[in-house]
Amino acid sequence: MRKSIVIGVDVGGTFTDILSLDEVLGEVHVEKVPSTKGDQSSGFLSGIMAATNRDLSSVSTIIHGTTVATNALLERKGAKAGIITTEGFRDVLEMRRRDRPSTWGLWGQFTPVIERKCRLEVPERTLADGTVAKEIDPASIEAAAKNLIEQGCESVCLFFINGYANKNNETKAAKILRQVWPNDYVSVATEILPEIREFERCSTASLNAYLQPVVANYLARLEDRIANENSGSEILIVQSNGGIMSVDAAKAFPVRTALSGPAAGVVAARQIANAAGFLNVITCDMGGTSFDVSLVADGKNILTSQASIDFGMVIRTPMIEMSTIGAGGGSIAHIDETGLLEIGPDSAGSDPGPVCYGFGNDRPTVTDANLVLGRIDARKPIGNKLTVLDRDAAVMAIKKHIATPLGMKVEDAAEAIVKVANSKMAGAIRLISIERGHDPKLFVAMPFGGGGALHAGALMQDIGLAAAIVPRYPGVTSALGCVMSDLRHDEVQTLNIMLNSLDDDHLQKLIAEMTSSAEGIIQQTNAKIEAIETIIELDMLYLGQTHAVAVPIVNDRAITIDVIRGAFEKSYLKSYSRLLKEIPIRILNLRLSVIGKRPQIDVKMLASGPRNESVEACRIAEQKIFANGIWYDAAIYERLKLPEGSKISGPALLVQPDATIYIDPSLYAVTDDFGNIIMKQEVT
Repeated sequence: MRKSIVIGVDVGGTFTDILSLDEVLGEVHVEKVPSTKGDQSSGFLSGIMAATNRDLSSVSTIIHGTTVATNALLERKGAKAGIITTEGFRDVLEMRRRDRPSTWGLWGQFTPVIERKCRLEVPERTLADGTVAKEIDPASIEAAAKNLIEQGCESVCLFFINGYANKNNETKAAKILRQVWPNDYVSVATEILPEIREFERCSTASLNAYLQPVVANYLARLEDRIANENSGSEILIVQSNGGIMSVDAAKAFPVRTALSGPAAGVVAARQIANAAGFLNVITCDMGGTSFDVSLVADGKNILTSQASIDFGMVIRTPMIEMSTIGAGGGSIAHIDETGLLEIGPDSAGSDPGPVCYGFGNDRPTVTDANLVLGRIDARKPIGNKLTVLDRDAAVMAIKKHIATPLGMKVEDAAEAIVKVANSKMAGAIRLISIERGHDPKLFVAMPFGGGGALHAGALMQDIGLAAAIVPRYPGVTSALGCVMSDLRHDEVQTLNIMLNSLDDDHLQKLIAEMTSSAEGIIQQTNAKIEAIETIIELDMLYLGQTHAVAVPIVNDRAITIDVIRGAFEKSYLKSYSRLLKEIPIRILNLRLSVIGKRPQIDVKMLASGPRNESVEACRIAEQKIFANGIWYDAAIYERLKLPEGSKISGPALLVQPDATIYIDPSLYAVTDDFGNIIMKQEVT
């Protein structure tokens, strides 16, 4: 039987989203099932079985965006891990950059993920210039390993000072350590991040060790469950950089999956928006527990080389830049100690879920507020967990916890909940747009996730965005992004030399070696690759500076000192608007990414399916909607049946199995030929 189906799976805090694509027939099928706490693989399997009518025989590839690593970090539920490090450096994790949790506070607490008694020192030393001042003592490595095993450590991180300059001591120690350690959970800092700056390298490698047993065990369960269905399907995992990798690579480098699911959504949003003619996009992913924002400029995702998952938990690896806040549909509304209305960070999640789900929660959420305001059709809940939502229960919860204490009507309290949530989300959008020098008038919002399209109109108007574009399947856009992602592997190597001292031939040789290594890793999968793209960047700065600029290097001609200087000056001018001509230039790091281009999806294929002949034929009901202190009569339309070119003026609801779109009273929406909904301001 021909295996023509590719499945994307995104596991969120509330729902597991599934998108099945038949690459031969061009058919798309979507599912939303409740996420399963404790073992996400259960919800994963039930979702793909529902999407394929319990037959995986035609499934060639399953591409997975996972929150296992993210949740383990945020909830501090990783494995018990240990560190073996150079004498005198056991507290690098604790010292960090001497920052603090609160900008304006002198006090704060930070507990490293690896406790001090599990951070052991051994005699060895490499100097900053790469000179090995003290060779490793094999006996000390074995003794440290046995000590950690006796303490119950499941994994270990090997981190030697200045290992980026010369990895010989780490390499020798790793060989000994792997012979003694009882499993494969050995994270070697120079294998994960051979880059200057000791805290970032130690933190990244330590977090990799902390995550490795958790992520590897989860992926092993996933492989077993899929194998038990006799599917023969290959599983690939989405990385934080928006690329995908093999399961084996994910088991070895779990730290690269820390923002896996949200990254996939940004990949899909960029491709959908670009196809529709929008090159500048602000993606707004609102799920059950969080709101993730990212920016696409000139048709390209913005990547960052470092992120903090939580205070002091620094990961240095290429990832799509995004801002995340606790403002999802399940975020709980409450009155804080000062008497002000607040949203989150606590969330009802998938269990018990919002009050209107009827599973035991009695504290109102953003979803409950939208339901009370009429912005959700109680008869059309997303996912397949419920057939109807309990609006009366949501009313009672808002009345008890918000309206009565604040002396407000229930509908006013519900609208206040939504407005506070919108304000928090608008702040996150401003952080990555206006505060980075981007004019919001040049950008459109791309809302997705189960709740994004309920708030898009308000965010668009609040920030002054040009429009909002709602994709065909907003509730499963991250799952779609899994299917759209390319294979990718990133390499980095610290050079730390002055530009005038650069050996051109040595640099070319190093680029060739890193390219070969990266290509070998992405070709370990069975995925079809149509082309290979190599991206080369140098981190460069003037002597005496701390912060480097990323300098793209084109590898289609000789990379000489003059070529590099010209590229640096172009990048530096773009960032700082002036050059420091008299100061020598330093090359800090060489970064290289190899991308295996997979067959591209024709976005128009998503718009396939039966359509009604008129907008009126898609009208299925009416209900009252509360907005700006007024109750409106509003129509409800079946979104997926709307014909191309349809125009609908707000207030109105567009319903579909994976999401609800709310069109504000002052907006109108039109459908384009890609199946998107474009929302704009009514001209009066």
